[in-house]
Amino acid sequence: MDLKILGPVSAELDGRAVALDGSKQRTALAALLLAHGKVMPDERLTALLWGWDPPATSTNQLYTYVSRLRTRLGAGLGLERHGPGYRMDIGDARFDWDIFRGLADTGRAALRAGRYADAERLLDDALALWRGPALTDVTEYLAEAEAPRMEEARLSALENHTEAALALGRHADMVPGLTRQVTLHPVRERLRGQLMTALFRCGRQADALAVYEEGRRALAEDLGIDPGPALRTVHQEILTGTLASAQAPERDRTTSAGRPSPAAAPPQPCAAPPTAGTPSRQGAETGSGGWQGLVPAMLPAAPGDFTGRAAETREVLGALRDHQDVVVTGAPGTGKSALALRAAEHCRTGFPEGQLYADLRTADGGPRAPGEVLGWFLRALGVVPEQLPATPDERVQLYRTLLARRRMLIVLDNASDDTQVRPLLPGGGGGSRTVVTGVGSPLASLEGTRLVRLGPMEPAEASALLAAVVGPGRLAEAPEAAARIAEFCDRLPLALRIAAARLAAHPHWPATRLADRLAPEGRRLGELRIGSLDVRTGLSVALSLLDRRTRPAFGLLARTGLSALTAGDAAALLGTEPDEAEELLERLADARLLEAWSVAGDARLRYRFMPLVGLFAKEQYPASVPVPEPTLAAA
Repeated sequence: MDLKILGPVSAELDGRAVALDGSKQRTALAALLLAHGKVMPDERLTALLWGWDPPATSTNQLYTYVSRLRTRLGAGLGLERHGPGYRMDIGDARFDWDIFRGLADTGRAALRAGRYADAERLLDDALALWRGPALTDVTEYLAEAEAPRMEEARLSALENHTEAALALGRHADMVPGLTRQVTLHPVRERLRGQLMTALFRCGRQADALAVYEEGRRALAEDLGIDPGPALRTVHQEILTGTLASAQAPERDRTTSAGRPSPAAAPPQPCAAPPTAGTPSRQGAETGSGGWQGLVPAMLPAAPGDFTGRAAETREVLGALRDHQDVVVTGAPGTGKSALALRAAEHCRTGFPEGQLYADLRTADGGPRAPGEVLGWFLRALGVVPEQLPATPDERVQLYRTLLARRRMLIVLDNASDDTQVRPLLPGGGGGSRTVVTGVGSPLASLEGTRLVRLGPMEPAEASALLAAVVGPGRLAEAPEAAARIAEFCDRLPLALRIAAARLAAHPHWPATRLADRLAPEGRRLGELRIGSLDVRTGLSVALSLLDRRTRPAFGLLARTGLSALTAGDAAALLGTEPDEAEELLERLADARLLEAWSVAGDARLRYRFMPLVGLFAKEQYPASVPVPEPTLAAA
């Protein structure tokens, strides 16, 4: 059992997410965990859930929240009633807050003993447990009571980690992250002193002094005080050039299992400090106001219940560690975006100078102009609007210039073809890497990329994804129905997620009810829609990218209902030559609207519609509506 509060509150049992119902239930779980085995009185729990004006039904609601927690977390946790409250005994379960405190304490002790390599490793492992601000999805009452001390513990560990890294001579590596932290915490003097030290050791005395002056003004304006003695000492030693050098030799940075090392990319020079008025390189350092010195962090969050795709995730991360760009491709609904964002989350520490993200598809499904995306990226890198180049070529040149000395991750989602992507790629020789997702086969022409193809999930993965969204207990009662649902969804992540969301939204439905609703082909696509998620959307985009001569053939071939097609079959159906028919089949396969495979000993390729694609095609081109004859030769 894994219990987590360093970010969104969550629990995992045997590697699968435990379903938690909203902020109140998460608050109850987090409060009991933070009690560390002591009894949490009803009065205290009620105040953390509703404040000092609880509803009349609060006692019954509290009982319900605790009862559901007991059921969903299983017998491994001792959640029992004790006198006037509840007590939780987590036994040998992993609790990220306890693990963090143990690592942070041990790392601090190693730092005090001068064992800098051990301290850096331990504190790095401790900080890696944080998935965002602690307790992000609990009630405001619990967050106000507990989050400040937890954030203080994180910042203290961060400062200790930085001290160890500086002692190891890694001042150049630390400047980007320190720059961001000083911007976020301008009156935290230890962080500011560490940034000044790192800049001075990079040979940038003037920048270090400018950082001190900015801090002096912030302390005076915000708190009405002068810098403390420690920061004044660093300032004086920089002025006189007597600041001590690193206490230990520089070494290669190690990482915890599963997390890529920033040292895997070439060493980068120091980034500019966040000091207004200090002249420096054109671009990210020329921004104004609060933007200056911020590290871009544009990535959306990956799905919290991401499931499966372990081999593909390892392949993406391995390519990035090997200094390769990655193209993730697959049919609509195969989870390309989710995989790219999941991999990006795993390797954030390998790209300390930030992440850029853009959806290259517009709201109406068309391709977004690269020049527009370059404008977003340049502003994120600190270029003020008045200094944005007017022409796309000039924007490309400035963009690549700014990235030439940075180590950043760029995620380009829903790309249409290689011509859209090429202007958005960093120049060669730098430490930045790119992950591209898309359907079209032209993306395979991008030089120096690792191509990662996604297909349907394995049956076990599909069942795990359903359980991650719905909750394992509900599907365990009807494994055959869950398997039927997975097959009706073609084991595609998007369709599976929609089906699971519909079950979660209808707690009174047994799984067999949804399986029966999905069974009729005529209503299946209509069932696979909830909120903004719709299986038809991705298929409509893929269809819209076909030329007008190919679309009618798509409908005619789907009407046959054949489980397999050869070029000869298609030629007979379309009334054309086999070579022309094969070219059309390949265009549909490139658009991921057909699957192609070969049989051993037979040189002919075979093609088929996945069930959902076939249903979509029949829906778009019903038998009652004439379809114009495809003119393949001109296609």
